[in-house]
Amino acid sequence: MSTQDLRPAPVGPVDVEQAEAALVESYARFVRIAYLVLPPTLGRNRRVLTAHALVQRSLPRRRVPGPAVPGPRQAEDAVDPGYAYVRVEVLRQALVAGLPLRRLALPQRAQFPPLLPHVWGLRLFPRVGGADELALDQKLSRLSGPGRAAYVLRGLERQGDPEVLRVLAAAGVEDPAAALAEADALEEPGAAAGADATAGAGGRPVPGPSGERAGRNGGTEESEGVAAPSGGPGGPTEGVPGGPTLPRGASGATLLESDEFDPCALQARPTDLMRRRQHARAALVAVTALVVCGTLLGLPGDGWGRNGAAAPSYARNPAAEAALDPAAVKRVGPSVWPGATRRDFSAWPARGGLAGDGELLRRALAVWARPGASVHASATPGTPVGPPMGPPQLLFADRVDGMRVVLFHDGLRAVRYAEPVEGTAGAALDFARTDGADAVGSAALVVSRAAGNVRYLTAPWVRETAVRDLLSPTKDPRPLQRNATGVTDPVPGPASSGACTRWNALRVQDGSGVRLLTDLGELAPARLLWGAPTSPADATGREAREAWARTACQLTAVRARGVRSVNAWRFAEQPLPEGAGSGTWLCTRAETWRGTGSRVLAQFLVPSPEVPAALAASAEGSSACGVRNPRMLAGVLWRAPGGDWFVLAAGSKDFVSLRVSGGVEARGRGPLLAVPTEAGARADLAGTLRDGTHWTAPR
Repeated sequence: MSTQDLRPAPVGPVDVEQAEAALVESYARFVRIAYLVLPPTLGRNRRVLTAHALVQRSLPRRRVPGPAVPGPRQAEDAVDPGYAYVRVEVLRQALVAGLPLRRLALPQRAQFPPLLPHVWGLRLFPRVGGADELALDQKLSRLSGPGRAAYVLRGLERQGDPEVLRVLAAAGVEDPAAALAEADALEEPGAAAGADATAGAGGRPVPGPSGERAGRNGGTEESEGVAAPSGGPGGPTEGVPGGPTLPRGASGATLLESDEFDPCALQARPTDLMRRRQHARAALVAVTALVVCGTLLGLPGDGWGRNGAAAPSYARNPAAEAALDPAAVKRVGPSVWPGATRRDFSAWPARGGLAGDGELLRRALAVWARPGASVHASATPGTPVGPPMGPPQLLFADRVDGMRVVLFHDGLRAVRYAEPVEGTAGAALDFARTDGADAVGSAALVVSRAAGNVRYLTAPWVRETAVRDLLSPTKDPRPLQRNATGVTDPVPGPASSGACTRWNALRVQDGSGVRLLTDLGELAPARLLWGAPTSPADATGREAREAWARTACQLTAVRARGVRSVNAWRFAEQPLPEGAGSGTWLCTRAETWRGTGSRVLAQFLVPSPEVPAALAASAEGSSACGVRNPRMLAGVLWRAPGGDWFVLAAGSKDFVSLRVSGGVEARGRGPLLAVPTEAGARADLAGTLRDGTHWTAPR
């Protein structure tokens, strides 16, 4: 036997439809193969159901690719690829199903009893054959799984030794030669003489005479009119009408096609009726016990019922239990904030019509400490999501947009719990870091998001609220009404994706000025600023509004990042080539509550006020454009009105020279540079500061 003979036979390419057609057409033959290869120790009923299940699970999920370069064609390769693929899959699963379960090994799907097909109350088994079939079944039971597979391929499938070896290798048999030798040992002396007269070389059966119907595998295909089984113990059945008889001593290859091994022609008998009755009683007792246990767990006390969607308790200590006690929740009176030393979340009074609902607060605290699998939880980056360190402060509890909403604050985080008005399924839990918040940082919290709209809960010191569309700087802000608890009317939220046609910001006025806040998908809205990093101011002036109108849509790049404030400032103005006017360079820096992870955006504005800003560069975690390092350097590829292309670069006033290299080579003095180039050019930008420090532009 050569090494080539031991290579797995290629069966691709095979389409799913081709494999399905082969399975449907030769379903009975595939089930017979699986039934013969499965170990007899499974029992005839389970072998029948398992054989059908293995064949029904043998379809590929997608097209099976073939070998890149087909090998030399063998004499036995006249097999439909779909039939060959399904046959290999049936053999592979049948061999796996015969493996014993091991304690440390992960069981495979074929080793479990099949879910489908399944029969209740009946036992199914093929028709009983004669003495020859019984003797062959006993001999097959002494073979290993690969040995039975080799015997079936040789006898039932009429395959020669080389093809048997390749099919066994494709089915995952580690030693196909040993399996074939095991099948050889089963053959009794003289068995080949009783085989078909058309046996081929080596004594192996080959396709029958021309009068028989040719099958996919090159041999005779099984049909409904199979040969009648041999007689019982009293002798062979001579002259049975409707087909030839099988004399005693017929070859095992012929016996494999008898009714004894046909799991599609079945007999039915009832199962053990007494044992079935005992099992029914035991199942009834188990269901009753489960109902009783579930009822006890739902009773007041330590059960799950009072905690809603919370997971089971994981710890018992006085500090943890005090933090989960609704009676211990901190409440600030409405008259405290005017005389408070500092104005932040600690001065917010407890508001809302459900602030006194102890059961709602109990569920909210329990879910905060132990969110169950059904809870939709979210947290801004860098925000701890553990339970409160002590009794938190209650900020709000009421019904909003069909939900019961509770807002807490524990000195470090603002926490929002929401559940449907009916039931607790679909509860949500949101965390946002708010440590170090001042009067502006604690001016509002998002209390609800529904149908694309946002509602805010404002601080008690906020006098007026309004809505300003950042993309319409000349329009006056629209007044925004609030109810008695400080909850605003719904406001259409900023566009999170798609076309950016509006960007609504919350305008609040307190005793010290007017602020502009924007929702970035978190509990705490971010403050919008304008000006140099060393002295920014609220973005309420005309110049600030005009700049934010062209850059607001870039705020989608800093959504859900725990942003506390966003400052934009003009770090350079540049005369454009060909007298095209003056371009403006802006730097936008988003600061986070956690102090790290800041994001910097460099943007370029052409003279046309209706054209949005072009993003020139971005960086994360950079100190540029901030208080510690108020410098910025950026460049863009710009097309002049005449059609020529230029590399434009600009730096803040601290730069004494700029240099581009790579696709374009140029150097210039001062913080501005304009170099002619070609469309699609790419270049690296660097600059030198007054103290001689070299600076590289972010990409």
